[in-house]
Amino acid sequence: MGRRAARETAMKLLYQLEIQKDDREQQIQYTLEEEEFTENDRVYINEVIDGVHKKLEDIDKLVEMHAKGWKINRISKVDLSILRLSIYEMNFREDIPFNVSINEAVELAKKYSNEDAGAFVNGILGKVSRASAIPAEGSKE
Repeated sequence: MGRRAARETAMKLLYQLEIQKDDREQQIQYTLEEEEFTENDRVYINEVIDGVHKKLEDIDKLVEMHAKGWKINRISKVDLSILRLSIYEMNFREDIPFNVSINEAVELAKKYSNEDAGAFVNGILGKVSRASAIPAEGSKE
């Protein structure tokens, strides 16, 4: 399937999990069974979903720190899911260059959000990439 499609599926799952607080594992399993993913894609999707879940507080601190004048609850759930995914990749995945993660996030925002979302996501992620560390822990896993 490819990394781009796996990333898009991970973003959709993050969004879904934000909206539906039901059984997390069941939602992930259902999504992974619906599509034909390679084993690498399945591993990536699971790692991202689990990683964002475990680091959510730190990731959200970064979003609020760099989204001047925006509180987490005011950011659209789609944009927030995209930001969380990209910030997780940038801070905890050494196999994905910052610019790739940012470019993919901007494309997702353009596809799934409003016309201003690409610039909004790009601005926040640009600031995060320059800071390049989670404040609470500061290291990659």
